[in-house]
Amino acid sequence: MDWLGKREIVVGFATDLRTIILQEPLRRHALELVASLALPDCWIGAGFVRDTIWDHLHGRSVAMPTGDVDIVWFDRAHNNSAHDRAIEKVLQARTPTIEWSVKNQARMHLRNGDAPYESVGDAMRFWPETATAIAVRLSGNDLEINAPLGLNDLFQLRLRPTPCFASVKRGIFEQRVADKGWLSRYPRVRIAETSADQNLKTVPR
Repeated sequence: MDWLGKREIVVGFATDLRTIILQEPLRRHALELVASLALPDCWIGAGFVRDTIWDHLHGRSVAMPTGDVDIVWFDRAHNNSAHDRAIEKVLQARTPTIEWSVKNQARMHLRNGDAPYESVGDAMRFWPETATAIAVRLSGNDLEINAPLGLNDLFQLRLRPTPCFASVKRGIFEQRVADKGWLSRYPRVRIAETSADQNLKTVPR
């Protein structure tokens, strides 16, 4: 089952995402390893997905993950940072070449100043950019996609702030763009000035 945003109806992007992610051996290994933990509502997201697709769209070989590989999951019964650190140690022991970051989204609303989240998909609506708010996981041999704000901006090379990062937290969005160097690393990427709630339109392929 895909967890795509309700206004995302272009199935071609989902098919392309599955193909690109699953054909890359290191990313497939990471997905298999995380799936073996059997954590509830557990996904790999953010740069793990975004950078893979943008490398591909720039005609490059998909590179090693840059920075952390972000594991996001949701469990109110184990929503303390110590539990996340223990999971990181397990992952690090099994694949030390990857820098793992594990965050239970059941507690992240406290850091972000939001109302409690209901799931990983709900939490991703409050991440800074639409192209980052995408996660994947293995289900058997298939790849499930969790994209509450759709896949359009990811595949159309747009950096678009989610609603709160287009207004109250705009400075954080702009600082992230500068710090991450996305516009230098990916010269075809453009910043979209409207926020996700103003312009979630499906563009035919």
